[in-house]
Amino acid sequence: MSHVSCGRVVIRSDRLRPFIERHPWVRATAIEVVEGNPHDGGVVDVVSRQGKFIARGIYNSQSQIRVRLYTWQDESLDERFWRERIETAVALREQLGMLSPYGATRLVFSESDGLSGLIVDRYRDFLVIQVNSLGFEQRLETIARILRDVMSPRGIIARSDGDIRSQEGIALEGMVTWGEVPPGPILIQEHGLDIGVDLLTGQKTGFYLDQRDNRLATARLVKGKRVLDMFCYTGGFSLVASRFGQAKEVWAFDSSEKAIIMARANAEQNGVTNVRFEVADAFQALKSLREQGERFDVVIVDPPKFASGKSRLPEALRAYHYLNRLAIDVLNPGGYLVTCSCSGYVTREDFFNVLFGVSQQVKRDIQILEQRGAAPDHPVLLTCRETHYLKCFICRVL
Repeated sequence: MSHVSCGRVVIRSDRLRPFIERHPWVRATAIEVVEGNPHDGGVVDVVSRQGKFIARGIYNSQSQIRVRLYTWQDESLDERFWRERIETAVALREQLGMLSPYGATRLVFSESDGLSGLIVDRYRDFLVIQVNSLGFEQRLETIARILRDVMSPRGIIARSDGDIRSQEGIALEGMVTWGEVPPGPILIQEHGLDIGVDLLTGQKTGFYLDQRDNRLATARLVKGKRVLDMFCYTGGFSLVASRFGQAKEVWAFDSSEKAIIMARANAEQNGVTNVRFEVADAFQALKSLREQGERFDVVIVDPPKFASGKSRLPEALRAYHYLNRLAIDVLNPGGYLVTCSCSGYVTREDFFNVLFGVSQQVKRDIQILEQRGAAPDHPVLLTCRETHYLKCFICRVL
C-alpha cells in the first residue's frame, strides 16, 4: 500500500478556500486536473494551480468525494500515522470517562477524529468498524491490527452500509471479523438499563449511541405522563423514559419487526411492563392515533435520515414538516415534543424553520426549551460542519 503520494490533484483557483480552511472533502467539482494517474485508494497531494502543497489524502475516482484529506503537512499516511490518530481518539473517550467495561462508546467518529470514512464503536469488549470509504476498506487489516493493540477487544466486526458501498465502490459485503464473534445480541448498560444490541445485523453498528444523553434529558420530563415514541428502534428512548423517567405508560412504534422483537426483549430484560411496542409505519400510525382520538403528554420523533444528499433536501424538509405536524396533532396542550433530525444536510436553521412552519399551520405556539446535539463521543469538528448532523429539539407545545 503506497503511503507516498502517487499523484497530484490540482484544485480550481476559485475553490481553494475550503481546503486551506481544512475541510476534509474534495468533491469532483473542485478539481481542475488530476496528474499522475493515481489508483483508487492511493495517496495523493492536493495542490494549488501554482503547484503549492495544500494537503494530503486518499483518492477515489468512483466517489463524489474524490479525495478525503487527512493531513495538511508533508507526512506519510502510513500505519504509524493511523495509529496516532486512533490513539488520540481513544484517549479523548478515556478522558471523558466513557470507557466503562459494560458500556458502549463511539471510539472513532470519522472526520471529527481526523479519520474521514472510518467509524469505530465499542460495545463492552467488542468493536464494530463501519467502513464508509474505499481507502479504509483497503486498509482494514491495518486498522484492525491497531485496534487490537490499543483496545485488546474479544472480537472486531467490520461492516458497511449498502448505500455507501455503491457511492464509494466498496466491495465489502456482509462482514469481516477478527477474534470472537458474539453468538447473539450482547448486553450493554445505559442509564442503569441492560440493552441488547445486535452487532451483526442491527442498524448502523447496532445501537444509536449519539442519542444517549438526549434519552436522559427526555426522561426528566415524563414522570407520570403518557408518552409516544415514534421510530423507537430497539426501545432506547422508551425504556429510559419508563424506568429512569417513571412515565405512566409508553406506546412505541417502529417499522422494523426485528427491532420491535429486540425492543420487547429489552423491556422484559429490565422488568419494564408499561411500554407497548408495535410494528407500524410511523406516518400511518400517527394518522390512526389522531383519528382514534388518542392524546399524549410527550411525543418523541426520531426518524432515520431523510436527506442522503443535498438534492434530497427539499423533499426531506417536507417530510420533517409533515411528521412534526402529525406528532403535534396527538399532543395535549402544554405537552412536550422531542423532535430529532440526523440528516447532516438539514441545518439547525432549516429545522428551526420547519417547526416555525408547523407552528403557523397548526396555530399552536411552540417553545424550544433545549437545542441538543450528539453525545460528546461524537464531537463536532468546526472545519467540517457536516459532523454537526444531529439535532434534538425539546419543545413545549401550547
